[in-house]
Amino acid sequence: MNKRFDIPPFAERCMKAAGSAWQASFNHPFVKALADGTLAPEKFKFYQMHDARYLEAFSDAAALISVKCVDPVDKLWFVDAARMALVVEGELHAGYGKTLGYTAEDIAKIELTPNNAAYQNHMILYATKGTLAEAVAALTPCPWLYIDLGQHLLKELGSIAENHPYANWLKMYSDPGFNDYMQNILQRLQTYADVVDEATRQRAVTAFVMSARYEYMFWDAAWNFQSWPV
Repeated sequence: MNKRFDIPPFAERCMKAAGSAWQASFNHPFVKALADGTLAPEKFKFYQMHDARYLEAFSDAAALISVKCVDPVDKLWFVDAARMALVVEGELHAGYGKTLGYTAEDIAKIELTPNNAAYQNHMILYATKGTLAEAVAALTPCPWLYIDLGQHLLKELGSIAENHPYANWLKMYSDPGFNDYMQNILQRLQTYADVVDEATRQRAVTAFVMSARYEYMFWDAAWNFQSWPV
């Protein structure tokens, strides 16, 4: 687990509850193949295109959370988070689009996988109907897992070769600059959890765990080219 940023007590509680679901992502064959560079380009393309669509919903959820915020500083932080999901990570998707052969128009046309659709609905549901604690808990596993994974993989690899087919992905998510982002979101999660009752905190934990499971299923969907059974 990453210790380069402080992990407040409620985030620790969420992580403990996620347990095996969180660690499962580190051992998924998609992640292992991505790290060693053997991942089939078609699988990475599938993942990237669906990730781009997922991030649209992540941006929507962050924007909806900003509406719930009374503190202008918090409101602006989530507005910026919504923007970053589309702009910063969008640059990564655009770059791989050139090498893997897809465009923004192609991304817009794909049919969401069952997992992607469910994950998006999960985030939006909590962002619209949940408390701030629940909404932020549902949002947090995505950035936290990617930063955790990216920095873990960098430590395992030692360095990222320039000719690694997924070097840009590995460099983005191992960037220590994201530590400040995590410090901000985890502290806000703690603040929002502190002002609600225990039943609401437990719902927030449940939302966090569900997102961690959806994250694992996102790798699995790309690995197996998930589609609707009927």
